Amino acid sequence: MENKELKNYEIVIILKGCLTSEEYQEAFNKVKNYMKDLVEFEKIEEIGIKRLAYEVEKQNTGYYVVIEFKAETENIKELERLYRIDDNVLKFIIVKKDE
Repeated sequence: MENKELKNYEIVIILKGCLTSEEYQEAFNKVKNYMKDLVEFEKIEEIGIKRLAYEVEKQNTGYYVVIEFKAETENIKELERLYRIDDNVLKFIIVKKDE
């Protein structure tokens, strides 16, 4: 990631709420591993299990995780692709933060 301009981003990830604590840790580590070569982590906040506003994939609850990071713009599309194909990720959103 040298010599490229890194921008600030934040991602909110909702993992399935039906996971056991071991399955959650495994899923959370997988989510972080997707990112480790593509971004520089700034802050990781595990909010925990919360009730969803509406049912998603027959799930009423989800594990919420918020991650602040720096990345090159072209790496965001790869992250989005990886999260879309992960069965344990219910929803996610990546937003660019103001500098």
